[in-house]
Amino acid sequence: MSDNHRKMNVVFASAEAAPFVKTGGLGDVAGSLPAALQKAGANVIVMVPLYGTISDEYKNKMEHVAEFYVSLGWRNEYCGLERLVHNGVTYLFVDNKRYFDRDYPYGFFDDGERFAFFSKAITESLQYLPDGFRPDILHCNDWHTALAPVFLREFYQGMPLYENVSTIFSIHNIAFQGQFSAKVLEDICGLAHIPAAAFQLTCGHDAVNFMQGALNYSDAITTVSPTYAGEIQTPAYGEHLDGVLRRRREALQGIVNGIDTDHFNPETDPAIAQNFSVSDRSGKAICKAKLQEELGLTVRDDQPLMTMVTRLTRQKGMDLVTYALDRILSNGVQVAVLGTGDYEYENALRYFASKYPGQMAARIQFDPALSQRMYAGSDMFLMPSLFEPCGLSQMIAMRYGTLPVVRETGGLKDTVIPYNYETGEGTGFSFANFNGDEMGDAVFRGARLFWDNHDAWNNVVTQAMNQDFSWTRSASKYMDLYRWMHPEVPVWVPELEEKPEEIVEEPKTDEAAAEQPKAEEVKAPEAEAPAAKPAPAKKPAPRKTAAKKPAAKPAAEAVEAAKEETPAAKKPATKAAKPAAKKHAAAAAAAAAEAAEPAAEKPAVKTAAAKTVARAVAETPAKPAAAKAATSKTTAAKATASKAATTTKAATKATAAKSTAAKTTATKAATATKAATATKTAATKTATAKTIAAKPAVEEAASAVKPSAKAGMKDEEPKAPSSSVKTATAATKAAAKPESKSAATPAAEKKPAAKTVSSARKTQKRR
Repeated sequence: MSDNHRKMNVVFASAEAAPFVKTGGLGDVAGSLPAALQKAGANVIVMVPLYGTISDEYKNKMEHVAEFYVSLGWRNEYCGLERLVHNGVTYLFVDNKRYFDRDYPYGFFDDGERFAFFSKAITESLQYLPDGFRPDILHCNDWHTALAPVFLREFYQGMPLYENVSTIFSIHNIAFQGQFSAKVLEDICGLAHIPAAAFQLTCGHDAVNFMQGALNYSDAITTVSPTYAGEIQTPAYGEHLDGVLRRRREALQGIVNGIDTDHFNPETDPAIAQNFSVSDRSGKAICKAKLQEELGLTVRDDQPLMTMVTRLTRQKGMDLVTYALDRILSNGVQVAVLGTGDYEYENALRYFASKYPGQMAARIQFDPALSQRMYAGSDMFLMPSLFEPCGLSQMIAMRYGTLPVVRETGGLKDTVIPYNYETGEGTGFSFANFNGDEMGDAVFRGARLFWDNHDAWNNVVTQAMNQDFSWTRSASKYMDLYRWMHPEVPVWVPELEEKPEEIVEEPKTDEAAAEQPKAEEVKAPEAEAPAAKPAPAKKPAPRKTAAKKPAAKPAAEAVEAAKEETPAAKKPATKAAKPAAKKHAAAAAAAAAEAAEPAAEKPAVKTAAAKTVARAVAETPAKPAAAKAATSKTTAAKATASKAATTTKAATKATAAKSTAAKTTATKAATATKAATATKTAATKTATAKTIAAKPAVEEAASAVKPSAKAGMKDEEPKAPSSSVKTATAATKAAAKPESKSAATPAAEKKPAAKTVSSARKTQKRR
């Protein structure tokens, strides 16, 4: 594929990717965003470690594509690449059993060495990508891949393959930075002898920060929401990296994550009790009743049910929850919590469940299917996080018609619109400060709306369910960033790639029709003449039509048919007929001329003066025709004399009077034949048109007429009337030689010839 039509090539590196391995939100992102980028017009390869925990179902489908050694400090480590295509996306698994064949992805003493190897393997493997894949973008995620931009700049700079590779580093949670002993610089990374790299990676006196290195070396930095991008530039949220982020704020932007809208779909979700949609939410009431029954809560549809699906940590706001639960439960709001975490919070939840039976349920476990039922069956969803880079639960809750109650931080602020009592707009309820009382107030704002104004509540639910949280929206913003970094790569959209072919074909058809209006279209199916030329090939079919109905219609019908076919050719014939002295002869000449008008193009092809363009032939003789018509005493005499091959003088005058009409005969010989049976003069012209259609006849007529024309003409130019003389001679030829290739009988063709001779004699007597 040429550069003008190729896609953006992206290598997406992550320590986890669903469905192969997942411990948190990073796995969801790496499992969904690449597929959305692929649909948005990018070629994506996802690189993930080949953990021992990956299912054999996937391992058995993998294909070995490359193996090489990675230089890591003082050692060389084996690296294999295993390929698997899943949901249209290519995944490359980095194989090294010493580092990755373990029971868990993280949490080992040598994590620094393990993921330093992974980062180096990413950069080294760009030389071994299948199908000649040359990356434009290397997109790294979180600290596990943070050293890849550092290695790319320090060890591969100047190599042709790496020159145009731009790097992006995405922060999913700045609290996890990858800090290790400074020994890692030399023993593992091999960067201690590079002062600039050592300085960019070192934090404190005796520590190396992988994420800090990525922030300093990457071309662009993203995080998972615009609000979080601003928060991490402050000391309160920056986790000691706020200074670096402020310095690189021009390269930093926030892009909200999406959710898998096919998986989290209340219309098709098999895990919930009853499917429902935004237009028909009757199934949600059933889901609520079933959930209350499953959790041991009192089954009541007039009480709001608020749920939480979360990790039980301080970061998730569990301090606020334990502080406000008494107030919430004692005032008629049911609460159910699903999750695991810190021991103190687990015990606190068990205590409240025992204190408020039927009002409070605590499930200290991890159960994805139950979480789906809780999203679908509850009225409100609580997320009082201390900080939340993006958050997915609030988006899933809205997808199922459950209104979130959130603290205004990070992605929660960017995705939840607080309910406005004045306008009725909103998708949930929020509070600003990390305070238990403010959280309780927000909960009861939602509860009061549920109790007091069901119409307003339903309106908010509708607005929440209509929000677009698909990965398509997020992928579009990432593609904009990629194109900003590589403007030379054109925008590639599959729909637009197909349309140009259709758009190009249509104009070609129109142009062809404009250049060859009707003659070319009927040429192929009706060509019966042996001649190979395209122009006369049309003639036989019209003659067949004329032969089937000889002398069946009057000349008036023939004239009307000719008018419908070629209205533009009428004017020359009409002008030639105006000066007529006798009305009958003029009418006959006009009828014959109009009947022969559609055939203007083919004689033009044969005439040496006008080659192939019929319009030029019709216009060129117009002036000589007018001049001759002015000098002639009667148009009727000219019209009649043009048919008489024996009288040279009459033929000359007929040439001047009928030069336009003769050059407009050929395409519709059938109409001319009909006109010929109506009047004597029309019959003669029909014979002329038929004869002209045959190339051999025309050539013989030309050779026969030219000498006689030169003998009887004094003022005529040798070339201008050539086609007219041929026409007159052709009339005589047609009368004498009825062997035309039409289906007409010889007798039918001889009669018009006899009439032509008698008509010419009568004209001479009148003069």
